Amino acid sequence: MSNTFKTIARFQYSTEAQIIKGRLEAEGIQVFLSDNLTIDTDPLVSNAIGGVKLKVLSADALKAQHILDSINKYSIDDDGNTINCPNCQGQHIELFSTIKDAKSLFWFIFGVLFSALPFYTRHKYRCEDCKTEFDLK
Repeated sequence: MSNTFKTIARFQYSTEAQIIKGRLEAEGIQVFLSDNLTIDTDPLVSNAIGGVKLKVLSADALKAQHILDSINKYSIDDDGNTINCPNCQGQHIELFSTIKDAKSLFWFIFGVLFSALPFYTRHKYRCEDCKTEFDLK
């Protein structure tokens, strides 16, 4: 049995990789992260060095890839159901923040100037298939 590691996923930020690492370790898979400290120190180099590499033992690569594939990469509601687009019924839905009114613009500028967390943010959903923006009701 080989003790070499195989890269099975790459992430732009180490927080994403840490979440997946925890999920794989809960399943008994040994995980190693590469370049996470470099990117934590300077996030702007993430694209230049290929992101944070999530590595597992070669013997566990297939099992780990199956677990990765089973994780839902798109938005779900409070009951765990996949959110569907009201226009095309697609399931590739992403949550994003908007700055479309004076109140959200004011709090965005306040947050930038004073390095504070945003006090007011509007969130919407966007379908990646048809680009429809919508709210959940």
